[in-house]
Amino acid sequence: MLRALAAAYPDAHCELDFTTPLELAVATILSAQCTDKRVNEVTPALFARYPTALDYARADRAGLEELIRPTGFFRNKATSLIGLGAAVVERHDGVLPATLDELVKLPGIGRKTANVILGNAFGIPGITVDTHFGRLVRRWGWTGEEDPVKVEHAVGELVPKRDWTMVSHYVIFHGRRVCHARKPACGVCTLAADCPAFGTGPTEPAQAAALVKGPEAARLLALAGFDPDPAEGSGGAA
Repeated sequence: MLRALAAAYPDAHCELDFTTPLELAVATILSAQCTDKRVNEVTPALFARYPTALDYARADRAGLEELIRPTGFFRNKATSLIGLGAAVVERHDGVLPATLDELVKLPGIGRKTANVILGNAFGIPGITVDTHFGRLVRRWGWTGEEDPVKVEHAVGELVPKRDWTMVSHYVIFHGRRVCHARKPACGVCTLAADCPAFGTGPTEPAQAAALVKGPEAARLLALAGFDPDPAEGSGGAA
């Protein structure tokens, strides 16, 4: 299954835009209950105004809230960002730490966010158990655990540590594009032969194809053997 996911998503990556570890921490905090696309629309102006932890620590709350309002829950998120900036300045001389233990002690950063930062900003392997990841690995039978920390450890035992970050990307990409919560695109899924939950969604290729999302949709359909134009090909799943 991992080989199939790697073939399907060779460009899988963190879909939050950032250039520094602090920027990724901020973007990840903003991504709670919000799409990465919306966060990426907000962060250019935010990062320009607040380039350092000290800038967040000293931020005018009203101005900060206004900038991040489109991401939702902006008052709580502003509190987290101001607290994060202050804590990083006070405890780490303004530099975001690069260990799980230190990251999870910072305001607004839980284990999931810490693993995102470690894996994508510091190159330290980490498994990111977001809603997509937890849902898919349970659907696939990789684990029956519900608790995110237990899910993280269970999957970590199945996968070499060096691959933890990329496995997170592969699974999350697949959850966003093909293996949806309510109607997964089973009929055009490259994991169909190995998936114990095959049939949860439409198995008829044309119906399933309509459910595939994202910029890679055409390539994913081709990889599954589906020709969207029967006039030019076989018109079905190979």
